[in-house]
Amino acid sequence: MRLDKFLASQNFGTRKEVQKLIKSGQVTIDGEPAKKPDKKVNLEENKVAVKGKEITYTEHIYIVMNKPKGYISASEDKKEKTVIDLVPEEWKRKNLFPAGRLDKDTTGLMIITDDGDFAHRMLSPKKHVDKRYLAELDGEVTESMVEAFKNGIEFYDGTLCLSATLIPDKKTKNIAQVIIREGKYHQVKKMFLTQGLTVKNLKRLQIGSFVLPKELAEGNCRPMSEAEIEAVFL
Repeated sequence: MRLDKFLASQNFGTRKEVQKLIKSGQVTIDGEPAKKPDKKVNLEENKVAVKGKEITYTEHIYIVMNKPKGYISASEDKKEKTVIDLVPEEWKRKNLFPAGRLDKDTTGLMIITDDGDFAHRMLSPKKHVDKRYLAELDGEVTESMVEAFKNGIEFYDGTLCLSATLIPDKKTKNIAQVIIREGKYHQVKKMFLTQGLTVKNLKRLQIGSFVLPKELAEGNCRPMSEAEIEAVFL
């Protein structure tokens, strides 16, 4: 693997930032200062260090994204723009995919990874990982709807949803937060349809205890910290 790509994959900055780091003489390979960003390194044999600290290669990458509208939750598509298209080249890896889907017109918190086990743990209803959404509706949220969500919404085709939490906004009657632990196709939108409401805008705010970072602008992404990865399951 190229030295600059290796360091970028281990969250030492963008490809350009890593190249500056290498040229400044702060990166060594087997104790010798690295001179060229395109130097090939063998991850099993070579020892790479930054500022004297040896870097241990991590197998997987976890990226948090503030998904914008207009992108589908897929690794690739011949006709549509995908969330992977928004990931900078320095963080792209083989088999990168969105862990869970958001509809094309849904925004907010999305995790992109190459770790299938992580995604399974996060998405399995048995793991009880809550997902919190903010919904803007075309009508008022009532107490009877809150109770219906709590009891478990049944779709028109007979599909039964697990108990969910509906929290009406105290000031704006057509705004509410929804907390679910599963991810059926168009679930939140379908749940509101059974109550006679249409979702105008939907945004995912939180997965587990991990909240969408406030500083992350819509359409942007960055690698997650160890604490953030752990927070998904808290």
